[in-house]
Amino acid sequence: MATSLGTADGSLKAASDVLLPSSSKAKALSLLGSNVVVFYSVDATEHRRRRRVTAQPLTSLADLETLMSLPVDIPVPMSSLSATEHAGIGRLPAGAVGRDHSQVTRHAVRPLHVDLVVVRAARPRQGLEAATRFAPYCRRAVLLRRPAPRMDDYLNEASFYGVGVLVNSSAGPELVLEPQMHRPIRHTPAAWSFVETVYQRVR
Repeated sequence: MATSLGTADGSLKAASDVLLPSSSKAKALSLLGSNVVVFYSVDATEHRRRRRVTAQPLTSLADLETLMSLPVDIPVPMSSLSATEHAGIGRLPAGAVGRDHSQVTRHAVRPLHVDLVVVRAARPRQGLEAATRFAPYCRRAVLLRRPAPRMDDYLNEASFYGVGVLVNSSAGPELVLEPQMHRPIRHTPAAWSFVETVYQRVR
């Protein structure tokens, strides 16, 4: 379920602006079992392309794996593909590729970039554990209602896992630990699938 940002989440965005590109938007969502605020930047070119061709959603890991095996906007001869690859291309949703009897061209790319996910935590420990679930996908942080017991130890542990920490105060959320940048070792269908899930939820 997606909801519009309320006053509290608007303050969260203001507190997080130092971490975000100017194009970043925000949406309150439920993801991976947690209530979060997702900050994201849309790829305007890809978004327009999908709307223009009425592209169907990309929801299958197998479809994304097939797409990742193809270069972007470069025609590939169908004769160079295996029978398994032919079958995978035949199952792709409309709008992902262009093809004729002799070649196929991948058009689909990731439609947005997830800049930051902030987990809203009722309990500090649960918040930290929830934030670590987003490690394969994006930069992440936890928003605490109040400082954790043994706050220095908590910050050390959060820093070890690369998780940022914000704490609510009378003036609104305050950033007390900056999250590490997300630098994926490799691109995976699962990471692309996460982006597609966010895209469908924020449209």
